[in-house]
Amino acid sequence: MPARVCCCCAALRPRYKRLVDNIFPEDPKDGLVKADMEKLTFYAVSAPEKLDRIGSYLADRLSRDVVRHRSGYVLIAMEALDQLLMACHSQSIKPFVESFLHMVAKLLESGEPKLQVLGTNSFVKFANIEEDTPSYHRRYDFFVSRFSAMCHSCHSDPEIWKEIRIAGIRGIQGVVRKTVNDELRATIWEPQHMDKIVPSLLFNMQKTEDIDSRIGPPSSPSEGDKEENPAVLAENCFRELLGRATYGNMSNAVRPVFAHLDNHNLWDPNEFAVHCFKIIMYSIQAQYSHHVIQETLGHLDARKKDSPRVRAGIIQVLLEAVAIAAKGSIGPTVLEVFNTLLKHLRLSVEFEAGERRGSMGSVTVSTSTKDNDEKIVQNAIIQTIGFFGSNLPDYQRSEIMMFIMGKVPVFGTTTHTLDTSQLGELGTRRIQIMLLRSLLMVTSGYKAKTIVTALPAPFLDPLLSPSLMEDYELRQLVLEILHNLLDRHDNRAKLRGIRIIPDVGDLKIKREKISRQDASFMKKNGQLLYRHIYLGCKEEDNVQKNFELLYTSLALITIELANEEVVIDLIRVAIALQDNAILNEDNLPMFHRCAVMALVGAYLNFLSQMIAVPAFYQHVSKVIETRTMEAPYFLPEHIFRDKCMLPKSLEKHEKNLYFLTNKIAESLGGSGYSVERLTVPYVPQVTDEDRLSRRKSIVDTVSIQVDILPGSNPVEDVVTATEEITFEALKKAIDTNGMEEQEKEKRRLVIEKFQKAPFEEIAAQCESKANFLHDRLAQILELTIRPPPSPSGTLTITSGHAQYQSVPVYEMKFPDL
Repeated sequence: MPARVCCCCAALRPRYKRLVDNIFPEDPKDGLVKADMEKLTFYAVSAPEKLDRIGSYLADRLSRDVVRHRSGYVLIAMEALDQLLMACHSQSIKPFVESFLHMVAKLLESGEPKLQVLGTNSFVKFANIEEDTPSYHRRYDFFVSRFSAMCHSCHSDPEIWKEIRIAGIRGIQGVVRKTVNDELRATIWEPQHMDKIVPSLLFNMQKTEDIDSRIGPPSSPSEGDKEENPAVLAENCFRELLGRATYGNMSNAVRPVFAHLDNHNLWDPNEFAVHCFKIIMYSIQAQYSHHVIQETLGHLDARKKDSPRVRAGIIQVLLEAVAIAAKGSIGPTVLEVFNTLLKHLRLSVEFEAGERRGSMGSVTVSTSTKDNDEKIVQNAIIQTIGFFGSNLPDYQRSEIMMFIMGKVPVFGTTTHTLDTSQLGELGTRRIQIMLLRSLLMVTSGYKAKTIVTALPAPFLDPLLSPSLMEDYELRQLVLEILHNLLDRHDNRAKLRGIRIIPDVGDLKIKREKISRQDASFMKKNGQLLYRHIYLGCKEEDNVQKNFELLYTSLALITIELANEEVVIDLIRVAIALQDNAILNEDNLPMFHRCAVMALVGAYLNFLSQMIAVPAFYQHVSKVIETRTMEAPYFLPEHIFRDKCMLPKSLEKHEKNLYFLTNKIAESLGGSGYSVERLTVPYVPQVTDEDRLSRRKSIVDTVSIQVDILPGSNPVEDVVTATEEITFEALKKAIDTNGMEEQEKEKRRLVIEKFQKAPFEEIAAQCESKANFLHDRLAQILELTIRPPPSPSGTLTITSGHAQYQSVPVYEMKFPDL
């Protein structure tokens, strides 16, 4: 009970003190005297200049009551203060607010939980009041510190600590609302405040049951949950804080999150970290998403020497952030982001290689576990790169494709920009696979209007280079990337698996008429595509998937890029593959030879139905039917089974098991196709890639007997008899008149062929013949050249290894020996 004063002394006291004293009853249990409170409110509104004195007097009374533990009178004083705050909105309220905040601070400093909760409730009411003018001198440092401390309450009574934590969170929420609406709102975003607010909220959010695994933005909690659950209330406050953040203070809001996750070892496992960053990405403004991503990359750099699981946890968080980021919101530093990811990919491979070298000879469980952990890191980086790529616009995605391709190391070249000097051969192969997998993720779903856009020359050449490497997995990745870029109508799934398709119409393949840009692309780059497919079929380490991907490549080129000229070229490539399997100049195993024959059969069956030429389709169908009866190992359904009987040789097979060039030319010629080029055997161009790819040079596979003139067919004439030298032949050689006529006829045929055949084929055949002869002459040590009997005769080259006869002199050019 407050001390009573005599009537004379009371009459001499100022009016505002008398009005304040009257609101306190004799028994605090009776509560605030409402009638006297109305008088006090009317007086404060009528004389706002007295508000500061009223506030000071109430503050003095409340301080005494707090010290004397008169909780009842404290409650009455705070209720009176709340009503005065709600009623008075004038410039004179500023001094009164200072008294009010002083009283709230007194309550928060007390050790009684009820008074702390009472002070918090009053502060929250004050925070919801919109003041007419900003306060340039008021600071809330004490309240930030005190409310943050309340969020970490560890009272022995669970109900009390829960109540105190809820009060602390609501107090932080009030500070945030009050400061962000004030013109001095920047003060709350200072690091010293964020380092207290954010960890306090995250500490309470950790208690959330059933960590969020929702794909979409989490739903807002109900009002009842906010009041009862500190975790839900803290999450709601965290969302509100991030939603009010701007670009300038985004870093101060996000960095304490990283610090909290580091200090509490929450990266492994990282469920809570993922949950936090989902909240961040869904709460901030969309245009600031790239800022969070860059902060995450910076933290990844800072923790690059941590354990693999910690790095994998950070990368997983980055992956979730990228998945939520809006398209095009990654920002202007896209190449820097990808460069950082690729750098960490190289570091992970380097760590893995280092661990493997360190444990050479003593395999332990811990080393195996570290290797597996590094693989987790690598897979997470690849997935993140893929999500980055899928969120980019087409023009940026093309740049990223070029950027990643420039990082892929190719043996024998120094054009790549990724340092692999410390990785070794095994580590370099690993980084090649990782980079190509990343590129595969980026190209997934990419739909360019023209092939030139998807496969520009600076990208096509480096992409196809790994397709000649002695690693079947690398070649598979290159073909899959090529499929992503070629397949603009989503037909690849319909072509999955190599097989004889009875009716291609059932696949419902989508296609459009080839555009002028695509036709121009094939004229410039078609030979390059054919070359890599042809050489890819001749690799000794090919498995079933390689043949399936090669078949799909031919089918996609047919669907997306085939006009009449391209169809002829594709048939020539298929026939060349068949001839190579029969002649077996590369000494391939029988399984590979039969697999190539099956691939050619499956593709020509597909092509014959796509171009709808009945005679061509009948020939293909007849060959397949004959194979089904006599040589099932030439069909993909049989050769790729687990157990398939293989023939001992292919030389004794009948011609009706093979696709014949003359039959195909006859069938297509009747339908208006220009079939002159079908008589020219396909020979791939020779490039520098054959030496850089560490594979057998193509010039070793090109026979010197390949002739520019038409009429030779390896299938129809597998074994060419050597011309017998007789008296009549020598007589004809001496007969100059007859020889001149033969010479003119040969020259006429050569000129005609040069006029009609494609330049690429003529150049390829001439270059292959010249290179072959040049290499042989340089390599053979014991070389004897017997000059011909006449300028128009033939030259015979004899060595200890082989003898080449009947080579026309005018077709040979020798370097100076």
